[in-house]
Amino acid sequence: MKRFLRKYLTGAPLSAVLFLSLPLPANAAADTIVVGQAIDLSGPNADLGRDYVAGIKTYFDVLNAKGGINGHRIQYLVRDDRGQAELAVKAVTELISQAHVSYLFGGVGDDVTRAVLDSAEFKRSGLTLYAPLAGADYQKDAKVLFWRPSYQQEIRHIFSHFDKLGVKDVGIVYQESAANTDAYRRLTDQMRESGIKLSGTVHLNNDQAKMRSETAQLASAKPGFVIMIADTVSAGVFLKEFRQLAPQTFVAGSSLTNLTTLRQLAGGKAVEWTVFSQVVPNPSLGSSPIQLEHLNMMRKYRDEPVSALTLEGFTAAKSWLRLLPAGKRAAGQAEYVIPGGGFDIGGYMVGDVVNSNHLSNYVDMALFNKASGLTY
Repeated sequence: MKRFLRKYLTGAPLSAVLFLSLPLPANAAADTIVVGQAIDLSGPNADLGRDYVAGIKTYFDVLNAKGGINGHRIQYLVRDDRGQAELAVKAVTELISQAHVSYLFGGVGDDVTRAVLDSAEFKRSGLTLYAPLAGADYQKDAKVLFWRPSYQQEIRHIFSHFDKLGVKDVGIVYQESAANTDAYRRLTDQMRESGIKLSGTVHLNNDQAKMRSETAQLASAKPGFVIMIADTVSAGVFLKEFRQLAPQTFVAGSSLTNLTTLRQLAGGKAVEWTVFSQVVPNPSLGSSPIQLEHLNMMRKYRDEPVSALTLEGFTAAKSWLRLLPAGKRAAGQAEYVIPGGGFDIGGYMVGDVVNSNHLSNYVDMALFNKASGLTY
């Protein structure tokens, strides 16, 4: 919907990646750098996880084809945590204690991310969890480094997009959880400051009767648009109910909405008139060097279509390489070094977000189209 503005962004199939999730010898070869990841490959966000892994794996294939890092090849170990916090902790513990990973990429969701950060083995490891697909705000001193902007930044961008269109009344769909509380509070504060009317709130929890009643009240209020602060399953339940009453009201969600699952839950007709924030530009275009490189390398190494998540994985992995300190890391040396002012990574400025554990603040908007894809 808007042009990609550079200043704002801070051959093996996927089955080969899944094969790497099998147990491997504890002692990796001396000429390899072991990178581990626990992520949802068969649970509620499997589509997101598989695409993200495909993008990361593609970049590592490119890197290894060039000889790796100073002659050291990347060994990429992936474990399926099915989107469950306890399985993520178990997988991360095994990756650290048995596979002896040197670096750890994150999984999908704030519940999984928080569980890993709080786990005993992770804390003992001294590692930093890199680029999880999560959006809540974390303490700046937490052992996590996000590639993507925060969920709050995405919500703020969605809000500002409709505000520019003159929308002065908004409905909020809010899934009650610890991860969403701060985003909801900040959004309502911002609405009050901007003079935006709250048309109504739908609370998503186990009380289905209350949800239906609040949905009916929201539809009758005829808001300019509705913004969802919810996971994909809860969003799908709401959207299916809401569309029976308000078929042409714009509904907005975040980049971590699983569009395949949303369509399955709500129905093809229900997802019309929905828009989603995106943290990368259109992955199907070669408008910038990184977009073009991603397209070409996905064609070379993968047998699957590109998506926003494959581009995010590819770019996160390429950024990871740029963040590694020069030479062999010594004891006590920082795991990642972010150059002052950030750095360009093919059309993206990464790492120029001051006082933040988020490398990028790029957000765009895309419309869910009838072909189950996104129109930017």
